Amino acid sequence: MITIGRLGRLLPQRSDYTDLRRSWRADLLAGVTVGVVALPLALAFGISSGVGAAAGLITAVVAGLVAAVFGGSSVQVSGPTGAMAVVLAPIVAMHGLGSIALVTVLAGLLVLLAGVTGLGRAVTFIPWPVIEGFTLGIAAIIFLQQIPAAFAAGGPPGERTLPAAWHVVTHADWSEAVKSLGVIAFVVALMVALPRIHRAIPESLAAVVGATVAVGVLGISVATIGELPSHLPAPMLPQIVPGALRDLFGAALAIAALAAIESLLSARVAATMAPTGPYDPDRELVGQGLASVASGAFGGMPATGAIARTAVNVRSGARTRLAAVVHSVVLLGVVYLATGPVAAIPLAALSGVLMVTSFRMISRSTMRKILTSTRSDATTFVLTAVVTVCFDLIEAVQIGILVAAFFALRSVARRSSVVREELPPPPPGRRGDRAAAPRRCHVLRCGRTDLECDRRRRPSPHIGRDHPDVAARHARCDGREYPGTDLYRVGGPRHHRDHQGCASRTQRVAGQRRSVRIPAPRAASGGHPRRGDRSRQDARAASTALSQAADHDGSRPVIAITRSSRGASSGTGTGASNSPSTGPSAVNAARCPCTAASVSPSTS
Repeated sequence: MITIGRLGRLLPQRSDYTDLRRSWRADLLAGVTVGVVALPLALAFGISSGVGAAAGLITAVVAGLVAAVFGGSSVQVSGPTGAMAVVLAPIVAMHGLGSIALVTVLAGLLVLLAGVTGLGRAVTFIPWPVIEGFTLGIAAIIFLQQIPAAFAAGGPPGERTLPAAWHVVTHADWSEAVKSLGVIAFVVALMVALPRIHRAIPESLAAVVGATVAVGVLGISVATIGELPSHLPAPMLPQIVPGALRDLFGAALAIAALAAIESLLSARVAATMAPTGPYDPDRELVGQGLASVASGAFGGMPATGAIARTAVNVRSGARTRLAAVVHSVVLLGVVYLATGPVAAIPLAALSGVLMVTSFRMISRSTMRKILTSTRSDATTFVLTAVVTVCFDLIEAVQIGILVAAFFALRSVARRSSVVREELPPPPPGRRGDRAAAPRRCHVLRCGRTDLECDRRRRPSPHIGRDHPDVAARHARCDGREYPGTDLYRVGGPRHHRDHQGCASRTQRVAGQRRSVRIPAPRAASGGHPRRGDRSRQDARAASTALSQAADHDGSRPVIAITRSSRGASSGTGTGASNSPSTGPSAVNAARCPCTAASVSPSTS
């Protein structure tokens, strides 16, 4: 429920800057460092998405500032990212460049709505193999998207990334491609070598500056960024056309989902790296939503939390939001003061930066752990990565979640256990005393079994051993103990696919050969359901009773099994004629005089 107090917690607080007096110097230095690192990345991601370098720079300035003030993390740095560039590229190709402002604002509003309604924590339930497979696929796409710039050729329009890259390689003009490949090799060599010399050197900026100087000195003819605006455009909301809004809603939903996932992942990583404490996921979504709305109004692209820039911010000593604000101010200074030098940067140099960035996105140790952990995690990881590269990013996340959910349900279904226990002695009290059993019980008849639990979470004071006594009481049925009655306790998690496994484990432990089946309840008209409906109702009844036995009082359910028919036929009661159990050896709670009026079978 959305309340005034909840909305107030999603707004900026004075406590956001409590450490500013002690850390403002470190925050200033960290902000300048991140701004220098973010400059080539913002330009590169803007070009890679098809929106343009100017839009990437505007996004880093506007969205970075808004997200820093309104976001839920004190050290998060936001702006254009590689994953968002991958999603935007086909949207630009399909709907045109003019659609980006509208889809950016619409996606921002969706992310804002998710934060206000409290969906921030729900995004964190996406399985980790899906996230890692998604990241691996994005890294591969970012690398493949640089192939046209590396070979100084344009890819065929409308083609997916992998076929387009292959077409460029097979039809390349090597006389022109050698120049671009040489620039890329120079940038890659600098980015690999400079951190080994000194970790404080911003290798991406140094490599881009070095490549720009080398190209100018040697007179190499390669494509450059070109002219950039020397000021921010005036904010303007995009024109809303009903037909275009309907066509772009799916794209905006995909962008919003990606922005939420990537931003919360980045904030979670930052929370583990920085000593600034935890982050607020709902407020983070509110901040990212407002950032994308503001970016779209200024002509930018959707923004998300950037893991690489956030990590640089934390390692540089950032402790408050001032660092991210300074990062935006530094980039704003570039817009107003340094657009001339920036326009001369070769596109191949930015492609080299993105190629190195794509390799650094891949955590080899994490990949090794996932691939060697379980077959289900490895399958989910590989399938998500392959679908991301070959098809679509949103389809990859959806398929990955479905596959992970399937393996999770299968794992839960295999985890239940059935353990034989000692049959407790009869409880004190006279025979047929209804007070000797809980007043209301759920009873599941699995052929020759009863599964019961107290609905009121507390057994009768006349029974001191909880469920074993209940099951034993019904097995004895008015004090007449059935010879060969055993007691089994079902442990482990259970769900709607587990009734078959529970029955088979019970048979295996009890040494029975006959199948344990759950009789279907009678239809509302008084007749029996059809055979197909019966099997479905059987599964539903087993699922309901197994879940109730665990959820109502936190204890493990108990099954009482009678393996001998002696003495079973002596019980009589009002419910005997309506009992769905077959055979005189069935443990039938409805026939038990002590609970005939108080025990209700579960027919869910």
